[in-house]
Amino acid sequence: MGGWFRKEIKSMDDMKGLKFRVGGFAGLILQRLGVVPQQIAGGDIYPALEKGTIDACEWVGPYDDEKLGFAKVAKYYYYPGWWEGASSGSLFINNASWEKLPKSYQSMIETAAGLVTAWMVPKYDAVNPAALRRLVAAGAELRPFPRPVLEACFNESYKFYDELCAKDEKFKKIFDSLKAFRIEQNLWFRVAENTFDNFNFAMSARDR
Repeated sequence: MGGWFRKEIKSMDDMKGLKFRVGGFAGLILQRLGVVPQQIAGGDIYPALEKGTIDACEWVGPYDDEKLGFAKVAKYYYYPGWWEGASSGSLFINNASWEKLPKSYQSMIETAAGLVTAWMVPKYDAVNPAALRRLVAAGAELRPFPRPVLEACFNESYKFYDELCAKDEKFKKIFDSLKAFRIEQNLWFRVAENTFDNFNFAMSARDR
C-alpha cells in the first residue's frame, strides 16, 4: 500500500513539503519531488502521526498496518505503493563460510529459504483482504494516488535510475537486465494474466 496520510493527495502540489515516513529508493525519489522523507522506527510512527510530527507514513499493507493503528490518526489510505510492488526476503551468507558447510546443510538452507519465499506472499494475500475490510469499517478511507502523481513519481524514478546507471556499471548491468526481462513479462501478463484477472474482477462485481 502507498501509506497513511493525514490529508488528501489531489496533485503533486499536495506532496510538496510533506513529511513522509518512507525509506529506501522511494525516499530518495520523493525527495527530488519536494517530499521530506523521514526515517522513523516502526514503534515511533503512530505517536509521530498523532502529534503531527509527520504528515504521512508507509509501512507494509493492511494486515501489518492494522496492528499499528494508523487509521486512528491518519484516515486516508493510499494505494498503490509504487516503490514496492511485492515483498522478497533476502538471506546473506559469507561465501567462505558457505563453502565450509556440508552439502546437506547447504541443501537444507536453500530449501528453507525457498519455502519462506514461496510462503510469504501468498500468506499476505490470504490475510490482507479481511484486514482491509476491518480498516475501512473502522474509518479508513481508501484513495488511489491520482494518475498525475503516479506519473510524476514514475518519471522521476527513471531519471534517477539513469543517473545511477551513468555512475555505477554494476547497477547498470542489473537494471538493464531487469528492464529487458520486464518488457517480456509485461507482454505476457497483458495477454494472459491481466486479461484473466480483469475478467474475474468484472464477474466478482456481479457477485459471481
